[in-house]
Amino acid sequence: MPKDQPVLDLSPHVSDEVRKTTCYMCACRCGINVHMKEGKVAYIEGNKDHPVNQGVLCAKGSAGIMQVNAPSRLKAPLKRVGPRGSGEFEEISWEEALTIATDWLAPIRAENPEKLAFFTGRDQSQSFTSFWAQHFGTPNYAAHGGFCSVNMAAAGIYTMGGAFWEFGQPDWDHTKLFMLFGVAEDHDSNPIKMGIGKIKERGARVIGVNPIRTGYNAVADDWVGITPGTDGLFILALVHELMKAGKIDLEYLAQYTNAPVLVDAETGLLMRDEAGKELVIDRNTGKLTPFDQKGVRPDLSASYRHAGVTHKPVFHLMAERYLSEEYAPEAVAERCGIPAERIRGIANEIARVAFEESFELDQEWTDFRGETHTKMTGRPVSFHSMRGISAHSNGFQTCRSLHVLQILLGTVEVPGGFRFKPPYPKPATIHPKPHYGVTPGKPLDGPHLGFVHGPDDLALKADGTAARIDKAFTWDNPMSAHGMMHMVISNAYAGDPYKIDTLFMYMANMAWNSSMNTRGVIDMLTDKNEETGEYMIPRIIYSDAYSSEMVAYADLILPDTTYLERHDCISLLDRPICEADAAADAIRWPVIEPDRDVRGFQSVLCELGARLDLPGFINKDGSQKYADYADYITNHIRKPGIGPLAGWRMGENGLQNGRGDANEAQLDAYIENGGFFVEHIPDGANYYKPWNTAYQDWAVGMGIIDKPEPYLFQLYVEPMRKFQRAAEGHGDRQPPEHLRERIKETMDPLPIWYEPFEDSAVDVDEYPVHALTQRPMAMYHSWGSQNAWLRQIHGHNPLYLPTNLMQKHGLKDEDWATVSSTHGEITVPVMEMAALNENTVWTWNAIGKRKGAWALEEDAPEVTKGFLLNHLIHELMPPKGDGLRWANSDPITGQAAWFDLRVKIAKATTPSESQPAMPPIKSPVGTGPSELKWKSKP
Repeated sequence: MPKDQPVLDLSPHVSDEVRKTTCYMCACRCGINVHMKEGKVAYIEGNKDHPVNQGVLCAKGSAGIMQVNAPSRLKAPLKRVGPRGSGEFEEISWEEALTIATDWLAPIRAENPEKLAFFTGRDQSQSFTSFWAQHFGTPNYAAHGGFCSVNMAAAGIYTMGGAFWEFGQPDWDHTKLFMLFGVAEDHDSNPIKMGIGKIKERGARVIGVNPIRTGYNAVADDWVGITPGTDGLFILALVHELMKAGKIDLEYLAQYTNAPVLVDAETGLLMRDEAGKELVIDRNTGKLTPFDQKGVRPDLSASYRHAGVTHKPVFHLMAERYLSEEYAPEAVAERCGIPAERIRGIANEIARVAFEESFELDQEWTDFRGETHTKMTGRPVSFHSMRGISAHSNGFQTCRSLHVLQILLGTVEVPGGFRFKPPYPKPATIHPKPHYGVTPGKPLDGPHLGFVHGPDDLALKADGTAARIDKAFTWDNPMSAHGMMHMVISNAYAGDPYKIDTLFMYMANMAWNSSMNTRGVIDMLTDKNEETGEYMIPRIIYSDAYSSEMVAYADLILPDTTYLERHDCISLLDRPICEADAAADAIRWPVIEPDRDVRGFQSVLCELGARLDLPGFINKDGSQKYADYADYITNHIRKPGIGPLAGWRMGENGLQNGRGDANEAQLDAYIENGGFFVEHIPDGANYYKPWNTAYQDWAVGMGIIDKPEPYLFQLYVEPMRKFQRAAEGHGDRQPPEHLRERIKETMDPLPIWYEPFEDSAVDVDEYPVHALTQRPMAMYHSWGSQNAWLRQIHGHNPLYLPTNLMQKHGLKDEDWATVSSTHGEITVPVMEMAALNENTVWTWNAIGKRKGAWALEEDAPEVTKGFLLNHLIHELMPPKGDGLRWANSDPITGQAAWFDLRVKIAKATTPSESQPAMPPIKSPVGTGPSELKWKSKP
């Protein structure tokens, strides 16, 4: 060995101190150990004790160092001094910023609170922001779910009381067949990677159903490259095969679902007793009886004849529908792009694993009818799905189909199947209904969002017009449980259903990267009234931590902190970090102090709420109730004994969990415990949760529910039938004429499939290709692609084409193509990808940036070769010539249907940069250094 070899320290001193908190580089909410040196972040690793990630940390989480040191961080409050879009601001004090906001908002609250539209993006404090909006009194509040995954969530809650991801998870310890539908890599990343690794180690199989084979689908044992928008048809073909073969769990269906509930033949509504309980025929007595009586054995096959009319159970209606040849594999194969024999093969595999590899756990439990069982039957087939099947105009019914498939197999809340995470399961009926009662100077009459159960619950004014600016909970989109954030700007601009005064947004990069048309949104934000010269949307207040594209289009900027500089609450009231075997919540806390004049947005709302005299934010003497968000987290009581955090509450005999009074030392207890709290579900209560008395009692004790709430899974969703009946002319509340047929056709109480709306709205011969976006595992929306480390993974994004389309258009890798839709045109670089549906193109989302934003240089690859498909998408459908504004959304929930996009492709000459190339915007933080280095002191 040469004698001049350097001496290397193979065990350097990493940190002076380790501070444990919760990651925010994606929505996993993993536990992290933040290693500190001299008060600065030196290194971030996973917390091995954390229930979500158990020490595993991805590239995003590790790159948090570069996120909290990003040159794009905003530095102080800003007031616009030039035209919107110019990026011309002046720095102002927080006192001036809050005074301006108060001066704008106070008259609105006093005179007409609906003139404020308050919508938030990817924050994780929606329980708090909705509380603020409710006390302001505006009906116009929602978060990003309307263009993310409301179809999945709402379909799951209406059907079975919960859904995938934050609502539940596969039983990783017992499942033997795992099927993913439309799952991109950015959601639930570490837990899914860990789970797939665990089941593969046991020899379990993974089937990925997705037009694109990346990420989880790339490691699947079998990949099904389905045609976009046809997942529901494929799933119902599986249902057809399983029912035809008798491979469904009849006992499970009879005991725990509304399959045996009788349907009134004349109305299509479920038959009920005087107390409103669903009626079944008892196998023991042959008599009509409420479903939940002790000893009742519901009969799936029995019908009920009364007054010359025969009433059939739900199961009969399902058999009549799904055994029809229209759902046979041969009938759907061409449309789905999956051969009939392959559909049958997958159905056979599902049936074999569910029934031939079933097993039992020796665990006694008692159901809601009082029957004690000595075993728990396992069906080791599990499913997981996300945005891919949800962001279509047929997404709600597609998601319903998948939930019904699980239920027919008897593989929900059983060993080996899909399992709910607390605070779910909850029946749809336990959730609030949407409220919209506006009184000047007073709070709204209840929560903004919720679940409607018929036309009487719609958010309509006395004249039948929409009460909300986004038109959520109207005849256009009756069951829009998450609101419709993607329609706010368009509707406010058009004054439909009314004009607003102020748009207040948080963490919502709507001027660039949403589900909407980028150029169209920019035009709406900058357009002025020709008569008055005022902006069509008069005032815009925006809060963000970074100099995103949206900043340039706001009038007042309230700069947020980064996630390591503030308090956050990942609450059971909101989107907690629970696992199937435990209730869990978590916090973030300021492990570092900001070096800029910025404040956590939630703390700003506490002060702004006090300045506006919002009842929930002031004491009886009018003083500010919560000094900051940490104070709110600690001391807010949502209802007796229930606050934002469930751990370390005060009881009569000291500290207790779940229910209890506020504890001034609660946040310290969380910090000492690694930033999280876990309460495990007792043995015997962790399966069959909707019907298990032990779980129901435990959930009451934890404050998850106020009393036991056992319920039946709703294969037949009665509220949908109520809307159909209204469209048929029944009832006092009637839909407008132009929506009657659509409501009758789409709001079927049993899952159906219909073609995506864009397929009939455009000439599919002219626009024959499907176009999708997908989130990369190494990015989380816009935040990631400013990150100096993560940019090295995805510095720019090509458009991926399947081999047949590359050859058809004479393209090779790194050529450029023009891609057109009815709404716009882009010219972008292309790459070939063989593992792709043959009629689909796709790209990574959130990579492309606008020049001047995010402190990136003007020749950065993200702005010269990066691009968005948003230029080709629109929040409205192409005009039909009837003068109406038809939203490009699911007609049931209003979820943005941005995955319905149809395009055509042509080879292009190579431009200097991707098109359209918008002029640079001026950034209030300027351009970052050409090299960004981060090295803590040794």
